[in-house]
Amino acid sequence: MRVRIAAGVMALLLALYLVFVAQYALLLFGSPEPIAKAMGVALIVLPIIGSWALVTEILFGVRAERLAKTLENEGGLPDDVVPLRPSGRPDREAADAAFPRYQAEVEADPESWQAWFRLALAYDASGDRRRARWATRRSISLSRSHARAS
Repeated sequence: MRVRIAAGVMALLLALYLVFVAQYALLLFGSPEPIAKAMGVALIVLPIIGSWALVTEILFGVRAERLAKTLENEGGLPDDVVPLRPSGRPDREAADAAFPRYQAEVEADPESWQAWFRLALAYDASGDRRRARWATRRSISLSRSHARAS
């Protein structure tokens, strides 16, 4: 729950920042100076990109959390208990040892969103955040296409 609150606060602060940048951009755009107008146009683009990134990340988090709850309800979460280091992070060597099982599961059924989500959890436990996010995105995509097909 703390993570959700922290993410909400950060999203709210970013949204507030984007509003102020957009207001400043409009002030610059209204200036008679051509350089100020150009800066105003550039500053209008930044809030658009920032808003897109904020919405994309929030949707990613919501969809990933929804899949985790669904998988938990199905009893499909990984049953490996990876020991934690004193810092609270998973022991990387133990996570790496469990990883091949989830990789083989995805290779056996590449259209299973459940297998991809478990692989994402294995990547995350191994400390490979980039691949964990990629596997989570793949899992979300597969679950959405399965939902449309049903």
